Amino acid sequence: MTPDELQAARDRTVPDVVAGGLRVLFCGINPSLMTGATGHHFAFPGNRFWPVLHLSGFTPRQLRPAEQSELLQYGLGITNVVARATARADELSAEEFRAGGDILTAKVEKLRPQWLAVVGITAYRTAFGERRAHIGRQERTVGGAHVWALPNPSGLNAHWTAQSMAAEYGRLRRAVTADPHPGTGTGTGTGSGTKT
Repeated sequence: MTPDELQAARDRTVPDVVAGGLRVLFCGINPSLMTGATGHHFAFPGNRFWPVLHLSGFTPRQLRPAEQSELLQYGLGITNVVARATARADELSAEEFRAGGDILTAKVEKLRPQWLAVVGITAYRTAFGERRAHIGRQERTVGGAHVWALPNPSGLNAHWTAQSMAAEYGRLRRAVTADPHPGTGTGTGTGSGTKT
């Protein structure tokens, strides 16, 4: 991929990988230029989403970004808080995040996944006005889905290793497996709300 091809992907949108009634809808911050150019979510070579998804037990093998549609057979999907591709997440405004939160809520209401997993705590805090949110299960619901905030798998997030990220993603997977139909969509689901 040439620098010109990447720059041409700026502000592109990438179709979601979604279906109704998913177990988990993973929600990225916004597409990278590589994702915008290829049409494949989490496509930047340093992004650890695909390895971590496998290490945490969500997929039986490590999928490549080009195999993203295979997630649907596992009851998993991908969307973003903000749809447009940028080189860096800090190019997005707080207003874009808040508007994205509203769009995401409507999307979740329509698709009715059991869980919404936002991969990026800062994006979650900004989009939903939850300034004190921590990594882990959240007390609130979004569009009727229970919410888990996960670490951002970007290679720039050096605080988290692939192994520590996989442990947190694994906590979500165990919660999904233990309670495959949490609550009734009214925000009264079970669980301790444990956070790290």
